[in-house]
Amino acid sequence: MSSRQGKTRTAIAGSLLTASFSSVMILGFTASADDEGGLSDHGGKVMDTAPAGVKLSTLLSKEIKVDNKSQETEISGVVKNEGSKASGKIRLLVVGFDGLTVKNVEGCTEIAKGDLPDGANSGFACAIDDLAAGKSKTYAIDATFDLKKKGDICLPVQNADGSKTFWQQGPVPFGTTNQSPNEPATPLLLGTDNSPVTPGGGDGGDGNGGDGNGGGGGGKDDKPDELPQTGPADRVLPLGMVGAALISAGAAGLWWNNRRARQET
Repeated sequence: MSSRQGKTRTAIAGSLLTASFSSVMILGFTASADDEGGLSDHGGKVMDTAPAGVKLSTLLSKEIKVDNKSQETEISGVVKNEGSKASGKIRLLVVGFDGLTVKNVEGCTEIAKGDLPDGANSGFACAIDDLAAGKSKTYAIDATFDLKKKGDICLPVQNADGSKTFWQQGPVPFGTTNQSPNEPATPLLLGTDNSPVTPGGGDGGDGNGGDGNGGGGGGKDDKPDELPQTGPADRVLPLGMVGAALISAGAAGLWWNNRRARQET
């Protein structure tokens, strides 16, 4: 596993920055399930319009292996700029849900528990001073995966203060329908819901799926803040009021005060 570098703790700041995950219609872009080098942009889509000449997206490992004893796994995350101009200051967020817990992202800053969206258990923010046209940046993501549960990961790409989200991949699941408890490691595929083989897996499924969202639907309709679901399952995850400044290179603060997804024609 990679060591943590550049990690600082988040702290409450007096001046709030307001950010939103604002969902807009896909702007002439269709995400493909397969990409290059064992990576995929599955479950990703364009969100807010990026600056002219900038085209940002992400990739995730198409397959990972979970150690059956330690539950540890490694995921590759890539942010790339396929446009004709440099991106300027941006940031990549790496957020884990349910059975997938993000333990470290090399060179990035851990997001405090109180600043995570509802349903998330972990997250890191990666400040990028500038991503040149045609270039990409790869991050080693250390995580654990509870094979008794389902697990999702989400990679939004935002401007430096989080007021715009140019691209978001996920929350998208890793999983398998054929676990290998007697093997050293269990392979999981991106875009596959995990089907636990143990009786305890039912509780993990409820937290991720029907009962967790369906049962609370009435109450959650009153909440104005949501994280749009860009993966194939169309699962919308509510976001509560979250705050605390991220003091990190290229970012003045990190505040997620997300509003209900809006669509633009």
